[in-house]
Amino acid sequence: MINDLDKIDWASLGHAYGAADDVPGWLRGMGSPDPDVREKAFSGFYSAALHQGSVYSSTVASLPFLFAMAHDPTTPDRGEVVALLLSIGREAVGAEEVYAVICGEDGEESTIYPDTARLMREHADAFVAYAGDPDPKVRRAAVEGLGLFLDDAEQAVALLQGRLVEESGAAERLLVVRTMADLATRLPAAAAPARAWLDTLADSATTDPDTRLAALVHQARCAPESIDDQTVSRAIELLRQVTPAPRPEEEQGDRDPSRPCACEAEPEPDPNVPGHIAAAFADLERHGRVHAATTPLLTAFHTALGPRAGDRTALLTEQLRSRDPGTRYDAIAMARTLITSWRGDHTALVELIADCLLPGDSYTAAAAAEALGSLAALAEPAREALAAYLTTHRPDAWASPHRAVRRAHQLAVVALAGLGDERALPSLLTALDTDTDAWRAINAVGHLPQCAAELSPRLIRRLADVDHSSEWPDVSPATLASTLAKLQDPAAVPALTDALQAAVRHKQGRHAESVLKALASFGPRAASALDVVCPLTDVDDVSLRTAAVSAVWELERRPENVVPLLERLLDGPRNFDAIDLAGRIGPDAAAVLPRLRRILSERIEQNARNEHNGSAVLNDSWTLVHVASTLWDIAGTSEAATVVPALLAAWKDNDSTARDVLACLRRMGPAARPALPQIRASLEQPHRGDPRWSGAVAFDLEVEHTCRAILTRLTDLPNPAPARRE
Repeated sequence: MINDLDKIDWASLGHAYGAADDVPGWLRGMGSPDPDVREKAFSGFYSAALHQGSVYSSTVASLPFLFAMAHDPTTPDRGEVVALLLSIGREAVGAEEVYAVICGEDGEESTIYPDTARLMREHADAFVAYAGDPDPKVRRAAVEGLGLFLDDAEQAVALLQGRLVEESGAAERLLVVRTMADLATRLPAAAAPARAWLDTLADSATTDPDTRLAALVHQARCAPESIDDQTVSRAIELLRQVTPAPRPEEEQGDRDPSRPCACEAEPEPDPNVPGHIAAAFADLERHGRVHAATTPLLTAFHTALGPRAGDRTALLTEQLRSRDPGTRYDAIAMARTLITSWRGDHTALVELIADCLLPGDSYTAAAAAEALGSLAALAEPAREALAAYLTTHRPDAWASPHRAVRRAHQLAVVALAGLGDERALPSLLTALDTDTDAWRAINAVGHLPQCAAELSPRLIRRLADVDHSSEWPDVSPATLASTLAKLQDPAAVPALTDALQAAVRHKQGRHAESVLKALASFGPRAASALDVVCPLTDVDDVSLRTAAVSAVWELERRPENVVPLLERLLDGPRNFDAIDLAGRIGPDAAAVLPRLRRILSERIEQNARNEHNGSAVLNDSWTLVHVASTLWDIAGTSEAATVVPALLAAWKDNDSTARDVLACLRRMGPAARPALPQIRASLEQPHRGDPRWSGAVAFDLEVEHTCRAILTRLTDLPNPAPARRE
């Protein structure tokens, strides 16, 4: 069936896969006439030779086999074979510069990525042939290869221009336009003709609006300097032309809010899988969905617009007000990304997301509530909309039999609770009393300390019911302990003490540490637990011992009992919790100062060596922060000349240290004046950080608040005389 298979060196291919004489059967099965066999074969290849997108020696050994299959017109699923070749080549081309040399499968250096990329470029003519194939699936898979593998810019531009003329399908035409932009960014020689073509296409009144919008977006992507004041308004005009009118059943507010629509139908999770784990996997699947044909294009447009928050807000306003439900749905995630990535006044966008809390569309309402819940205090403009949404259901909607209604209600409750609004309380009590998705409620109730009288007894009962013999109990005692610490109801102390004893008895050190930290948060009010805590200051487990010593300090505040224990903890490897404890003890921990100064000096010297040698080893910024902060807390102004440079160096090297650095600078008062330039620069930084981190907004808001507090304080103080070291 596949003529070129006779040319394959089967023995070498089998050796690449670790087989004794031949290749695995599933590899041959990729050419089987049986569709079930082919499906299993392709799945096997992705698992064994392209696992998580990585390229292996077996992947490269398979290329002649795959090209032979792709060349043969009688091969079934040729489009999938070409798509597989493309994915291998895309991975190799994308990684060849980053991973010029890697550690190979045998432990030796390997140049597999550049070698594979070169091999794919040597087969560029094959993709030229595939791009003109009669089979549309083959053509569609091959077009991207023209932009990735051809090194003749003139030929590649001409081929792509020709493909646009030949293709009539919207998806195929958009792919051609995107590939032209990819080519322009890869080959400098292709940039000018490709951009000129994109410009002409975007302005062509005789071209369909889908293609014009794609040309406009990809021109912005490959030539950001071409973006002007009219770019977004032109895109919005074209977007309106391509946006489909909603079907009657999709009109807002025309359904019974208690009944989910077809798009909300999802299978119930396996009852044997813990709820939080099932929800995490469901979220992964859900977040990969695309609900509108324009979504990939608009996502690329937002990336091209980057920090142009005003333009992106205008575009998102259009998307969130779109007549197409799919466009509105996908815009929620894009708006969330903008708000969590860039500082500024996003009130209008937050309100537009809140407008998506529609009782008749639980699927979209859940996405809106989830987005609002990630915005921390920035969700404040949506407070009343969240509360109003909850009034469309009874509190028992938390346990609704309709999964979409249940999820939307729960996420709205969590978002409202995150704002400290006690109108979320009735639903949270339903969760705790019915045990329906209680894991989600427990994570939210810590925001409502004013409701501790009703919440604490329920959490205490749950903590008492935890099976500490299980490594992974259904409800984590760490989560329960942390939440009780946030509620700060002293009635929880006996239950926490019992939980500590149980965790120690069952040798669950991780759980015991969490409970110790919760007890410590109560300070002297938890002194009744000392008889249980004190024996743990002598255990072998250093982490557990550190937590116990910290708890002893917080519960009785007697340095003569704690400092000797602390000195032992600092004798071993870096122990940030022990270092921080020394800072909380303050001047009474002066005995550990020589050790702390030595740690800091060693770390500064090591970081300097790393930078001088261009070492790939990251500077240990966290050690600088913890040790420098503690030096200040113990010795005060006498250490200022050492502490401030160390803190600023750590902050410059690692943005994630900002909150801890600023907390110390705030405590330092006038001695922090040398940090003012870096503090001002931080406030002028428009970017928040990594939006994929769920706590990014709260972290950044705290950084901004502390920076402003320090600036206000220091600019109102006279310049002090330089600090003199004692």
